[in-house]
Amino acid sequence: MTNRSRSSVLTTQLIWDRLLAIVEEQAQTLMRTAFSTVVREAGDLSAGVFDTRGRMLAQAVTGTPGHVNAMAAAVPKFLALYPLDRLRPGDVLVTNDPWIGTGHLNDFTVVSPVFHRNRIVALFASTSHIADVGGRGFGADAGDVYEEGLRIPVCHLFREGERDETLMRLVMANVRDPSTAEGDLHSLAACNHAGARALVTLLAAFDLDQLDPIGAEILTRSRAGMRDAIAALPPGTWRHAMAIDGYDAPLELRCAVTIDHDRIHVDFAGSAPASRFGINVPIAYTEAYASFAVRCLVGSDIPNNAGSLAAITVTAPPDSILDARHPRAVSARHAVGQMLPDLVFGCLDQALPGRVPAEGASCIWNPVFRSVPGARTPFVTNPIFNGGTGARPGKDGLSTTAFPSGVRTTPTEINEVTAPLIVWRKEYRIDSAGPGALRGGLGQVIEVGHRDDEAFLVAKMFDRVLHAPQGRQGGRAGQPGVVRLDSGLALRGKGLDEVPAGARLVLETPGGGGMGSPAARDRAVLERDVVAGLVSPTAARDDYEDA
Repeated sequence: MTNRSRSSVLTTQLIWDRLLAIVEEQAQTLMRTAFSTVVREAGDLSAGVFDTRGRMLAQAVTGTPGHVNAMAAAVPKFLALYPLDRLRPGDVLVTNDPWIGTGHLNDFTVVSPVFHRNRIVALFASTSHIADVGGRGFGADAGDVYEEGLRIPVCHLFREGERDETLMRLVMANVRDPSTAEGDLHSLAACNHAGARALVTLLAAFDLDQLDPIGAEILTRSRAGMRDAIAALPPGTWRHAMAIDGYDAPLELRCAVTIDHDRIHVDFAGSAPASRFGINVPIAYTEAYASFAVRCLVGSDIPNNAGSLAAITVTAPPDSILDARHPRAVSARHAVGQMLPDLVFGCLDQALPGRVPAEGASCIWNPVFRSVPGARTPFVTNPIFNGGTGARPGKDGLSTTAFPSGVRTTPTEINEVTAPLIVWRKEYRIDSAGPGALRGGLGQVIEVGHRDDEAFLVAKMFDRVLHAPQGRQGGRAGQPGVVRLDSGLALRGKGLDEVPAGARLVLETPGGGGMGSPAARDRAVLERDVVAGLVSPTAARDDYEDA
């Protein structure tokens, strides 16, 4: 290698490291300035930098796969409608169209061009979840997308630095919490601006006129790394099926994963048709979580960008539950979409035995609490609660941890200060983890009531209530979730319900599946579980000692 070649490699590495720092600062700016607690506290967002062709070069670690990978597919759609020659300094584009962005109306994606030396050199994009967009509200009950809220096509949020006041008035007139919506849109624009400013500083420091040549090198290396990782796998096709709760009846999801030399194809043929309720999944969200599942096991040390993602293709039957077409209702698309990694893992477990975790709660439990019409204290809030993950190769599952979404649980103090609610109980759900040589992660019990004993509404989008997370290699299933009132009255896992005045809502999130025979669990480790209150003495005897 010549000195010039060494210098080029070093320069590329330095710029790559700086890009990672820039997009992470972009994400942190979004969290610091967001108004919605689900973004500010739970990290329900994405952030990334793109080349002038709309190809994602780098993503922030902070954020969710559904947002990140769907956003990666969204930016070229922005450019198809607004080519570079139509963009000016200070322009900011926005949409919440589910079929352009990340799959439902509550997610707003913002794209901003970066100008350096009088030309566009890159784009920054970000996505965050806004708690309310009008309509029926965030939930699974709508019959089509028109009922779900305000849908904004790709348009200018800012034009040459001036805010589009007509658009902002339209948004604020159609949502239940206008100040939060306004603040969140500003936070999206602000985080892109922070990224753009840092990138211009980087280019100036290296005396570069453009980013595209180094961006192309980054993508080429990522694609080559992914190609090598796939080539090391056994070729073939593996199939798996999984039943999930659905809305009013269980649904079956089917998957085939084909490993073919330098690519992996994921096909969901045979999966359930589209639903008449809002649990349908646009294809971009399906692609996002299917590709994330592959990346968890294949080339996980390779950057997640347009180069590595190009090696994975995803298809689903048109207008099925996993390729819902306009105007299907899609608000609760995560309730089905976040189950896809477990489905893909079921295929890959056959190709890569011993390397795949057991099933977990998977779908986050993110109820929307809001006031009843005419309440003295109007409110809407969207906290995050999580179940347990499945046991992992060589390790127990993680308790009350969001996987695959990666969002954090919203702190109780934040939930109570932003809404007239009291969290009376929040604790590990004993014996919820699937028994095994490696046990699953535990779920949790949450008990919520109104501070003034008034009635309130809860929109539920939960899964794993009827179908428990399954174990692997002889490990047992985790406990399914439970939704009820403190009186004992059972509620559905999905749909809008009213919690009566004076009553409390109790959520028991699912536990993850175990791995390996429970009889093989280390007895000293089992004893520690009992002492810690994670496993009861009865379960230790019945599920482990007598297994």
